Amino acid sequence: MLHTRICDLLGIEHPIISAPMAGTSGVDLVAAVSGAGGFGVLGATIPFHDPARPEEVRRQIRAVRERTDRPFGVGVNPGFPDSAEVLAVALEEQVAAVTCSFADPGPMIAAAHAAGVKVLAQVQTIERAVRAAQLGADVIAAQGTDAGGHCGLNGTLAFVPAVVDAVAPIAEVPVVAAGGIADGRGLAAVLLLGADGAWMGTRFCATPEIELDALSKGRIVAAGVDDTVRTMAYDALLDLPDFGAGVASRVLRNDFLETWDGREAEVAAQRETLLAQAEAAGEVNAGAIWAGQASGLIRSIEPAAEIVRRVVAEAEDVLRTRAASLVR
Repeated sequence: MLHTRICDLLGIEHPIISAPMAGTSGVDLVAAVSGAGGFGVLGATIPFHDPARPEEVRRQIRAVRERTDRPFGVGVNPGFPDSAEVLAVALEEQVAAVTCSFADPGPMIAAAHAAGVKVLAQVQTIERAVRAAQLGADVIAAQGTDAGGHCGLNGTLAFVPAVVDAVAPIAEVPVVAAGGIADGRGLAAVLLLGADGAWMGTRFCATPEIELDALSKGRIVAAGVDDTVRTMAYDALLDLPDFGAGVASRVLRNDFLETWDGREAEVAAQRETLLAQAEAAGEVNAGAIWAGQASGLIRSIEPAAEIVRRVVAEAEDVLRTRAASLVR
């Protein structure tokens, strides 16, 4: 059985973490992933103010606990509205861990550790990885540009071992790999690169449990690795907060991007008109489908628990057979 440091640290069976995808990683997905022995994470913060959001997150946390007694976490983007209130709820509810994305994790680490809660810090640069290690993050998620949603510029294959090397002199902090991982080959590969697990988002978008419409799931299953684009057009259209230098959104190509990718100033100037047109055109033609290059490795919609178990079994097989066959 695969067993790494994050299994002990988080109290889980398998070194797989589901990404805290805002607005889609809800109770059903988190309960399924954690119930299968992975570590599910609620996508708790959303990019618009909702005064009911903190108590909705509390309800979600308690609903997950009704489904499973396994550990799970809450994802927080400090750049989003209501993030401080959502974090306070997560700490009050004593979840196993909170995640910090696209922000300095220092304030969150101090508050979480005071409450006895662990912090997983997602980073896109070596500088941010070193900073997170110095601040005492419990796990660092090295996110490559292969990832869906907001991501940086560094490719997963080179970035993961570079982060492992960069943080090793600072602290014995486990690194997990994010970006482009959808099967056991990917998990085995990042483990051999020095990671202690995989942070997976796009693969869990093609599940019954994800809070995503059927058309979007179908597009993800049908997509190839060439069918995503990294763009700022949707950030401009949706007036999203600044995610930091070098960060853009990876989404599936569609009609909207054919016209507006690279024309962010024009998109911002015509935001209301374009939003109305996008709504009329429908999700597949105009709306953002946040997905990474792992889409090209997804062939069907499957239950999240089956994905966790199969990915781990495949990785074990690869590590036992493929690796051994290459050494004479």
